Amino acid sequence: MITIKDIARLSGYSIGTVSRVINHHHDVSTAAREKIEQVIAENNFQPNTNAKMLKQAVSSNISVLVKGTSNLFLETILEEIQHLLKESDHGIDVMFLDETANEVETAIQVCNTHKPLGIIFLGGNLNYFRESFGGIDIPCVLIADTASQLGYENLSSFATNDIDGSREAVRYLCQQGHTRIGIVGGSSDNERGYIGSRRIQGAVSVLKENNLVFDLEKQHEPSLFSVQDGYRAMTNLIRKSPEITGVFAISDMVAIGAIRAVHDLGLRVPEDISIIGYDGIEYTKYYVPRITTIEQNTMQLAQKSVDDLLLRINYPRTAVHEELPFSVIYGESVAEPRK
Repeated sequence: MITIKDIARLSGYSIGTVSRVINHHHDVSTAAREKIEQVIAENNFQPNTNAKMLKQAVSSNISVLVKGTSNLFLETILEEIQHLLKESDHGIDVMFLDETANEVETAIQVCNTHKPLGIIFLGGNLNYFRESFGGIDIPCVLIADTASQLGYENLSSFATNDIDGSREAVRYLCQQGHTRIGIVGGSSDNERGYIGSRRIQGAVSVLKENNLVFDLEKQHEPSLFSVQDGYRAMTNLIRKSPEITGVFAISDMVAIGAIRAVHDLGLRVPEDISIIGYDGIEYTKYYVPRITTIEQNTMQLAQKSVDDLLLRINYPRTAVHEELPFSVIYGESVAEPRK
């Protein structure tokens, strides 16, 4: 599938210039307009006249709903999105939601009041999408979770595989020799946190494959995706299961809070307890100790999502769902357990 980025590359003009041609802005030279329209025609794009008519009754802005008020991973993607949309001459309305809020109901309200061209969901609970996304008829993108099984023609999604990523995290702890492993963060209840529940699912599956005992009540402590909740959850986990030597934190924010909790309890990371995170936020490279984590490519997530949304705003394209690769970043927070 050709993207706006591809049109820019083939025509030799910037993404911003391509977007201005697509949106019929007048501040484009005749040569640029002719070349870009030629590339669009050669790739068999037909303008979506319904979308053009709709744009007369809506704003030129794109709304971004961020799930969580202290999630640096999503905020990093947001920064990339803001840069890309500015380059394409689109305004952006950003709304931060509480982690337990219903982002789809909020999006329906945004459509009624702000009339955006499209919506980007940064994080979300698939249960809310199943229940009420049918009330939204503009192009949308869900980032960091997959909507491939929901079947909505106007909802694309870009994400890494949470189950496989968490499996890799716990597999690494096992490879280092840890047999008493705990999990901090998320919830096993899909209603409370879908991404967290999948990461727990992946982690537990590796423990079972290695014939390791896992008691959900004793070896898992739920939390939100925040430093404060990670601190609280890790404190509780150590108190109820002091024998644990390795911990999978379902996000880097949770991992940062967990490491501080270990320190405040008079223990050390990784000498007494190894901790691996998830997301690969920039802070993990400069934290002491540097945090071993599962990294998601925030730049790719942002670029692909913006390209897809802008393309579907202007042309009759169906939704796409893409799974992006993750990578393990080896830091200093994981070591072999003490003998």
